[in-house]
Amino acid sequence: MKLTLDGAVDSFLDYLVIEKGLAPNTIRAYARDLRAYHETLEGLGIDVPERLTRDALEIHAIRLSRRGLTPASRARMLSTLRHFHRFLAREGSGPEGVGDRVSRPKLPRRLPAVLTIQQVEVLLEQPDGTPLGLRDRAMLEMAYGAGLRVSELCGLGLDSIVDAQQVVMVTGKGGKQRVVPYGRAAAKALTRYLAAGRPFLASGRVTPHVFLNARGGPLSRVGFFKRLKQHAAAAGIERRVSPHVLRHSFATHLLEGGADLRLVQELLGHADISTTQIYTNIDTRHILEAHRAFHPRAR
Repeated sequence: MKLTLDGAVDSFLDYLVIEKGLAPNTIRAYARDLRAYHETLEGLGIDVPERLTRDALEIHAIRLSRRGLTPASRARMLSTLRHFHRFLAREGSGPEGVGDRVSRPKLPRRLPAVLTIQQVEVLLEQPDGTPLGLRDRAMLEMAYGAGLRVSELCGLGLDSIVDAQQVVMVTGKGGKQRVVPYGRAAAKALTRYLAAGRPFLASGRVTPHVFLNARGGPLSRVGFFKRLKQHAAAAGIERRVSPHVLRHSFATHLLEGGADLRLVQELLGHADISTTQIYTNIDTRHILEAHRAFHPRAR
C-alpha cells in the first residue's frame, strides 16, 4: 500500500517528536508549514510523495512570497520543507534532492534589540510587593540574570533550582540540558517569591512549576509577555520589550563586561557559535562609541 501525502506528513511529525525530541511549539510550527504546502500540492494534483518535484516546491515558494510574508518567515517555512523532503528521501518514500536547490530568501543580518543596563535596572524595579509582583520580579530577574528563553523560564520546575549554588538546570531546544547561574539579585527575588508569593498563588495546590498564574496554574508565555509589556511601559521604555530582548540584553552586557564568546554560547544554549557571534557586532559598536567619546583623536 502506497504512502499518502497525509501519511507522509504524519510520519515526519512523529519522527520529529520521537527521534528528534523537538518541543511542542516547534512541532506546531512545522505542522502549520506542512499544511500550507499540502494545500499547494493538492492544487497541483499531487497526492503521493513519489510525485513530489522541485518545480512543485518552487511554485509553493512563489506562493509564499506573494502572501507578503517576511523573508525570515519564508526562509523558516522553506527550511521545514527541505527537512521534510530529506526525511522522505531517507525513508525511500520520495525522490532525492527535491529541496536542495530551491531559491532561498535573502535575509538582512539585523542586530538584536537590547536594553541599556540603566533601562534594565528601572524595569526590574517596577513590580510591587503583591504575590503577582513578587512573581514578576523573580521572572524578570531570572530572564535577565540567566538569559533564559521564555519557554525555558515558564517551564522551570521546582526541582530545577539549585539554591546553594545559585544555578538552574534548564532543558532547552531539542531537549538539550544545560546548567546556568542566575546570580545574587535573581536569587534574592526568587527566595522572596517562593516564600511569600508562590504559596498564595498556589492556594494549596500541588504543582511542579515555579511560576504560577493567578489561578494557581503554570504561567503561560503569553501571560508573561503581557506582564512584561506593562512593566516596560511603567518604566518609560518606549521601544517594544519582549522576553527575547531580555535574553539579548543578557548576552550583550556579558560581552561588554569582558565575557568570552564561547562562555556566552554555552550559557545561551546555542548549538552553533555563529548564532552567538551576532552579539559581537553589538559589542564592537559599544567599543567604538567608547573610543569616540574618550579618545582625544577620535572626537
